[in-house]
Amino acid sequence: MAALYFHSAAGKASLEAVASSSPSLALRPSQSKTLCIGSSRWWMRRRWEGKAGGISSSSRARARARAVARPALFSPVAMEWQECVTELEVDVPCSVAYQCYSERESIPQWMPFISSVKVLEDKPDLSRWSLKYEVFGRNVEFSWLARNMTPTKNQKIHWRSLEGLPNRGAVRFFPKTPSSCRVQLTVAYEIPEILAPVGSALKPFMEGLLLKGLERFAAFAKERNSKIPQP
Repeated sequence: MAALYFHSAAGKASLEAVASSSPSLALRPSQSKTLCIGSSRWWMRRRWEGKAGGISSSSRARARARAVARPALFSPVAMEWQECVTELEVDVPCSVAYQCYSERESIPQWMPFISSVKVLEDKPDLSRWSLKYEVFGRNVEFSWLARNMTPTKNQKIHWRSLEGLPNRGAVRFFPKTPSSCRVQLTVAYEIPEILAPVGSALKPFMEGLLLKGLERFAAFAKERNSKIPQP
């Protein structure tokens, strides 16, 4: 857009010279000090739109900057999941191992990091779990509500959390001999934010704990089996 600025000190002659060369200009010096040649209608329209909107272009720019800088109210971060698998041969029949593991409130007796399990009286398929353990120098504590899914007798027990620490898992029982079986434990969990910095080392650490738990379970189940009257 071309513009000509008129100053009274420049004298009337300069304005008249411009007016004679541009007949379309009919403004007098007293009417305006800025003459917009060829784009006056566009300039006036943009100025009117700015006033009608109630906000200047600079204000709109600042508002856009604030909108970009402000974090979204709901911006869920997808956390990483890990799956740990361990197994052990146990010197008891599948039926005995299955029965021992079905007693959820006994699990803290052999699983190192489980501090308590409480089965809900009115809903026996639900149970509340608590975890307390030191992980790489950090004392961690979590809890969750889990639902036991429909089991396959003497073959499979599986669950998933409904609230609290997101996790799911399964225990499978495979017969080896009439008096022994192989127990496979699979646990998957969402890595807690507090343990994210050690996430790469967390899986082998957890699998070591699960194996230790199965070793204690084998001793627990074997003792239980020894108290069962033999035919």
